[in-house]
Amino acid sequence: MIPIIESNTTKGEEMLGQILSRSQLEYGNVQAVVDQILFDVKKHGDKALFQYTKEFDKVEIDENTVLVSEEEIRYAYTQVDEDLRKVIKKAAERIRAFHQKQKRNSWIEPDERGEMLGQLIRPLEKAGVYVPGGKAAYPSSVLMNIIPAQVAGVSQIVMTTPAQKDGRVNAATIVAAVEAGVHRIYKVGGAQAIAALAYGTQTIPKVDKICGPGNIYVAMAKKSVYGYVNIDSVAGPSEILILADESANPKYLAADMLSQAEHDELASAILITTDKVQAEKVREELFLQTKQLQRQDIIEKSLANYGAIVLVESMKEGCKLVNHIAPEHLEVCTVSPFDWLPMIQNAGAIFLGHYTPEPLGDYMAGPNHVLPTGGTARFFSPLSVDDFIKKSSVISFSKEALAALSEDIILFAQAEGLTAHANAIRVRQENH
Repeated sequence: MIPIIESNTTKGEEMLGQILSRSQLEYGNVQAVVDQILFDVKKHGDKALFQYTKEFDKVEIDENTVLVSEEEIRYAYTQVDEDLRKVIKKAAERIRAFHQKQKRNSWIEPDERGEMLGQLIRPLEKAGVYVPGGKAAYPSSVLMNIIPAQVAGVSQIVMTTPAQKDGRVNAATIVAAVEAGVHRIYKVGGAQAIAALAYGTQTIPKVDKICGPGNIYVAMAKKSVYGYVNIDSVAGPSEILILADESANPKYLAADMLSQAEHDELASAILITTDKVQAEKVREELFLQTKQLQRQDIIEKSLANYGAIVLVESMKEGCKLVNHIAPEHLEVCTVSPFDWLPMIQNAGAIFLGHYTPEPLGDYMAGPNHVLPTGGTARFFSPLSVDDFIKKSSVISFSKEALAALSEDIILFAQAEGLTAHANAIRVRQENH
C-alpha cells in the first residue's frame, strides 16, 4: 500500500529520500559484459555483431538481411491496423509542428569598427536511434526520437532495433519510423547495436549521436561509448509527481499516478497535496483501480516501494518540494494551475490543469516525451531539435579592429605565461 507521509518531518524526509535514491543502474557484472561486447564489435565489426545477435536475440542475420528492405516496409504497412496508422500519422504531424518551432537560425552581426561576430548552426550529419524490441512495441518513442533529428536537418538517420523470432521487425515500429523520416532500419539490438552505431561496421555507419531508450545493457553501453559519439542521456525509471489542491478529482489523480507506475517496478508516482481527506481518497482509488489493470503486480510493487502521498501545509511548500525532486513529469492539478507556474523551476514536462493528463504528452500533445529523470531536470532538458545541431562561432576582424584590442590581448597572454599567443598579436602590430 502506498504510504501517506508528512513533509518536514524526520520520518517523511527519510522515506522520500529512499524513494528518490532508486536506481536501475545496478551494475553487477553488466559493465564487464558490455565492455566485452563493445570491444568485439569495434575489433571485428559485422562478424561480432551478427554472432551476438544470434546469441542474444536467437535470430540469424547477415550483411544481406541486416537492413530492413523496401519489401519488408511495404509488408509492415499491411500488418498495422488502418486506424493505428492514422493515429501514428496524426501524432507525427503534431510532434513535427511543435519541434519546427524550436529551429534556430545562424546569425552574423558586423559593426562599424570592422568586427564581425556570429554563430553558425548546422545539423549533425548522422544520428542513430535505438528502439527496444521485446514483447512490447512503442511507436510513440520512435516518433519522439526521430522527428527532432529530421526537423533539425540530419542528413542520415538510422534506427536499430532487434528483430522478432521470425526475423522481421515489429510492424508498428517500422511504420512509425517511416512516418517520422528514418532513412535506414537495421535489425540489431542490445549493447552490440550501440557498439555498431558508435564505431561503425561494414554495414552500419558510425553516427555522431545515439539516442533512444533501452535496458541496462543498452544504458551502460551508451554511457561507455560517450566521447566516441554523443548520446542523449542514460535514462532512469519513469516518474510522475502531481501537485494538487482540494479541487482535484481523486479518481483522476489516482489514474494518472497509475499510468506511470505500470511502466516498471522502479517507477515512481508521488502526489503532493494540502488536503488530508483527498490523500485518503486517492489512496483508496489507487487500490480500487489497480485491481482492474493488467499490470497489477508491477503497479503494486512500484507504489509500495517508490510511491508516496505527501502532505504539505501550503502550495508554496509543495512547489519547493517539487523543485527539490525535479520530476520527469509534473502535473499541477489546482484551481488556478498557471498561478503556480512561475514557482516551478525544475521539471521535465509540466502538465497544467485537470484535463491535461500525462499520457496526453506521451502520445499526442506534441512536445517530446523523452525527458530527464532521476532529478536531472535540475540541469537537463527534454529531447529537442537542439540535440541534433552543433554551433560554430564566427569571428572576423579588420586590421583596425584588431589594433583596438591588441594591447589587451598581449597583457592577458603574458599574464598566463603564453608568450607565443602575445607574439601572434605583436607581429601584426609591427606591420601596422
